[in-house]
Amino acid sequence: MGFRLSPSSLVRPARALPLLLVLSVALVACRDKTPVMLSHFTAFETQVDVSLVALTRDQAERAAALVAQDFAYLERDWASDGEAMDRVNRLLAQGEPFVPPPSVLRLVRLGQRLEIESEGLVSLGLGRLMRPWEGDTATTASRHPPGRERISAPVASAPSMAAIEIEGLTLCGRDPALSLDLSPVARSQAIDLAIQHLKDLGVRNALIQAGGELRAIGERSGQPWRVPVLHPSGSAVLAIVSLRGDEALATLAEQGHAFTDQGRSDHAILDPRTGLPATGARSVTVLSTEATHAATAARALFIAGAKDWRRLAARLGVRQVLLVDAEGRLHLTPSLAERLERLDVEAPIEIVEPEWPTPAGLDDRPS
Repeated sequence: MGFRLSPSSLVRPARALPLLLVLSVALVACRDKTPVMLSHFTAFETQVDVSLVALTRDQAERAAALVAQDFAYLERDWASDGEAMDRVNRLLAQGEPFVPPPSVLRLVRLGQRLEIESEGLVSLGLGRLMRPWEGDTATTASRHPPGRERISAPVASAPSMAAIEIEGLTLCGRDPALSLDLSPVARSQAIDLAIQHLKDLGVRNALIQAGGELRAIGERSGQPWRVPVLHPSGSAVLAIVSLRGDEALATLAEQGHAFTDQGRSDHAILDPRTGLPATGARSVTVLSTEATHAATAARALFIAGAKDWRRLAARLGVRQVLLVDAEGRLHLTPSLAERLERLDVEAPIEIVEPEWPTPAGLDDRPS
C-alpha cells in the first residue's frame, strides 16, 4: 500500500479565525461561475501559483491571501536554514526529549513511514548528506559537487528516521548523525494542507502549484485543468494531462535541480545509498490523489531508475507513472497512457504495468 495522509487542518494563529468564518460563509453562498483568478507568491524557494474559480474577485483575493499565509507559516517551521529546524536538529543531536513545533512532529511521523515504504530512497533524516550539495540556487554556473570525503561519512553512517523516538508530543533523537531535512515533502505537504483549507472554506474549484508539484480540485470553468508535463530539460512540453475532481501531479526532473560544473551539467537529486546524483532517470511524473504521495513517489522512482521503478511503483501503490530514462526513452503505465496527450510523438516509448505481486500459487502467464 502507498503512503497516504488523512485530511487535517493547519494550526493557525487565532487572529485569522474571524476572517476564516466570514470567508467560509461568503464562499458557500457564492454560486456564480466567474473567470479564473490567478495569484502568485514565493515560498520554499519557488513561485507558488494559485488559481481559483467560481469566486468573486474579493473572495479570491481573500482565499489566496490565506493560502499564502499557510505557506509562510509552514515555511517558518520547515525551512532547512530556518531557526525552527536549526533548534530541532540541535536538540535531536543532544539526545534529550523535547517538544517540537506541531507541524514538525507531523512530518517526522510521515517521514518514518516514507522511509519504510520507499525502502530508504526517500528519507527526511539526510540533512548532513544534503548540506554539502547546497549552493546558490540563483547562480548555477559556479556550483561544484562536494568532494568524496565530504559525503563518505554521512553515507557510511546511514542515519535512519527510526532513530527518532516519538512519545506523545515529544521527540528524542538516538543518532547524532541524523539531521532533518524536510525539503522532499515540504512543498507538497503545504499544497495538500492548503487545498484542504480551501475545501473547508467552501472552495470547490482551485489549483495550487509549487515548482513541479500541484493539486487541482473541481474544474476550470467547466473544463478540466490541462497541465503540461515538461521535457526533462525544461525546454519543451512533452505531454498534456487533464485533471478533474481532486487529483495531484508531481514531476521530478534533473533540470529542476541542475547545476553546471566545469561546463558539465549535473543535478542534486541524491541517491542516499551512494551520496551521489541518481543516474537511472532524467524525470519522473506521478499522478495521484495527494501532492505528497505523488511527490515522494516520484522521488523514489527517480532514484530507483529505469531498472527498478516498476517493482517500487507497485510497492508504493502507484498506477500512473511517466519515467524518462537516461537515454530519453519514455516508460509509461497504461492507466496514464490512456489520458496523456503526447506532444512529442517522436520519443521512443514503452507502455508497461508496475510489477504487481503475483498471488501465491499463480503466475502472470496467459492461460
